[in-house]
Amino acid sequence: MMAMFFAQRIILEKCTYAQVPKVLKARVKEILVDSGLGFLTEEKENK
Repeated sequence: MMAMFFAQRIILEKCTYAQVPKVLKARVKEILVDSGLGFLTEEKENK
């Protein structure tokens, strides 16, 4: 349930994958990949 919540927030650009709690990252990534949005799981490096 929380993983779906975070996936939706990422899709709506309310948060980033980097902001997802560590314990939920694997499931959130799975949801986004299954939705064809795996590219949203790429964490950007701060330069």
